[in-house]
This record gives sequence, C-alpha cells and structure tokens, in this order.
Amino acid sequence: MEKNENHIVIMAGGIGSRFWPMSTPEFPKQFIDVTGCGRSLIQLTVDRFLPVCPIENFWVVTSEKYVDIVKAQLPGIPESNILAEPEARNTAPCIAYACWKIGKEHPNANIAVTPSDALVINTGEFERVIKKALTFTAEKDAIVTVGIKPSRPETGYGYICAGEAEAGSEICRVEAFKEKPDHETACRYVEAGNYLWNAGIFVWNRKTITEEIRKYAPGLASIMDEMAEDFFTEKETETVKRLFPTCEKISIDYAVMEKSDRIFTLPAEFGWSDLGSWGSLRTLLPQDGNGNACVGECVKLYDCQGCIVHAPEERKVVLEGLNGYIVAEKNGALLVCRLENEQMIKEFAK
Repeated sequence: MEKNENHIVIMAGGIGSRFWPMSTPEFPKQFIDVTGCGRSLIQLTVDRFLPVCPIENFWVVTSEKYVDIVKAQLPGIPESNILAEPEARNTAPCIAYACWKIGKEHPNANIAVTPSDALVINTGEFERVIKKALTFTAEKDAIVTVGIKPSRPETGYGYICAGEAEAGSEICRVEAFKEKPDHETACRYVEAGNYLWNAGIFVWNRKTITEEIRKYAPGLASIMDEMAEDFFTEKETETVKRLFPTCEKISIDYAVMEKSDRIFTLPAEFGWSDLGSWGSLRTLLPQDGNGNACVGECVKLYDCQGCIVHAPEERKVVLEGLNGYIVAEKNGALLVCRLENEQMIKEFAK
C-alpha cells in the first residue's frame, strides 16, 4: 500500500482532571509541555507519527472548545482535518466520526488511532511497531491493538491477554481484554508473561473498522452514515451538532474490541506511559539523587525526597523537608499534596 494511504487519528478531547492545577478543563494536559522539553504532549504525538505519513493525513478529534488550541499548536494539519465534537460521547463515536470522514475521500485508508496525551521514550522502536501494524492491516482484515509489555504489576491500566503468535510474526491473536486489576491479579498477569498493558493505540483498515462497527454497533453506524452525507460541505458543522450528541456514549473497547473476532495485538516495548498521574510523570522525568523530579527553572530543594515539583512559570520555588509530595503551580493555583493521596486531586480541582 502506498505511504499516502496511511492516516493518523489523534483523540484529543480529554480534560486531564488528575493533573490539576497544571491541567484544567480550559487548557488540558494534551496541550501542555508536561516534561519541560518545549513541546506539548499533542505536538510530541504528531512528531513521533510523522515518519508514518505526511502531515495532511493527520486528523484530530477534539472538543469544540479546543479547536483553536489545536490550530495554534498544530498549524500543519489542514483545518478540515480537525473534527470538533459538540459534546464528549466516549471513544467509539469519536473514532467512528474520523473513520467515516476519512473514508469519504480515502476509501482504502489504513488508519492508526492514538491518544494525544501519552509519552513515548524510544520513538525509533515506536515507529517500527506502528509501521509493522499498518503493513499487517493493509494486507489482512484485521484490527491490531498495540500491547505494552508490563514492567511492573500496574493496577491503573487495562490488560490484553495475548494468544499464539501468527506464523513468522510478532503479532498475536487477542484472547481477552481484562479490566484494571487489583494488585494480586496484576502480579499474576505479569508472572504469566502473555498479558500486556492496553495502550489505547489501534491500527486498522478503513473498510475493516466500518464493517465491525456496522456489525456490533449498528446504531452508531447509521448515525455516521447520515452525518457522512454532509461531510466536506458547508452543512457539516450543523449536521454534526445535530446528530453527534445522539450517539450512545460508549468506548470502542465495549462497542467493538471485546466482541470482534478479528482482533490481534503487537507486543511492544518503547518506554510508554499514559501519564495518568503525577506519580507516573515523576517516574519518567530525570530525578536527582534523592528521587526528586522537577520541571521549572527556579526550583530549589533542600532535604526533600521522592517529590515531584512542576512550576514552569518564572517563579522561585524553595522547598525544605518534604518527603513524597506533589508541588504544582499554575496561573495562581497551588497544589501541595502527598503523592500517596493523589487520587484525591480530581476532588480538589472541583
């Protein structure tokens, strides 16, 4: 398949409430330079997919209120490729909207779908894995989900149970998807050796995914068929506003992945994190000798251990005697919270 038949769909509608005060509903984490590298998470996402296809084959599905941020941060993506959701309806409608719209002009499209807010350390290996999955789906009626080989018994991710590998390939049949486990179950999964973290990265051919949605989510498919009549016309915005909110609120996992018999996984190791919490960010940032990780030019720590400090604005931050704390400052809001209590941050942000 020609390179220009590859397309990338970036899901960028989340509000990142676990990263308050850095991430807010007005400006969530996918648009923030979380690591202090000079690029936001969505810009890093585009950077690592650019070797796969040209920028005009990138599509972003986001909330209406973030469209201007997407345009500002990703000026290379055509405006017609930025799809605005009138309201959040979970990942199945989000993905269906993109795949139906791509299919209108690119019926042979080979598509990779990705979250906008994950972090990948080894981008070279990431590129190899995505290209391998795209080659597989270009030749087979298959859906490939990227599975991350677990480095620890993580309870914050869903798992993929991988079956036998295809002949002469790294790609395996999926036996089952598993919900986020308790610690004991997670330990069993890691010990078993064939359980992978579900990264929420999917690869498929346009024809395959539309067939599967028609089969397992026919209500969603019929709404998309009606919307598609007005794609690439002046009526599109009005039609999407009217019909998209009528979609059932359902994830692609429940709508298709757990029902289809065409699901495969490609086990991978490329230093992935979904950056779901301050604790996960701390493990990915460089740490000093006492396990502290800092983002900010003017941060000084004395007798502190195991902390994460995020204060990128031009403000001097001096901390003394803290052990295992999050300290984050943004736009006049300050968070000081024990890392072990970070699940409470969603409540603090209200």
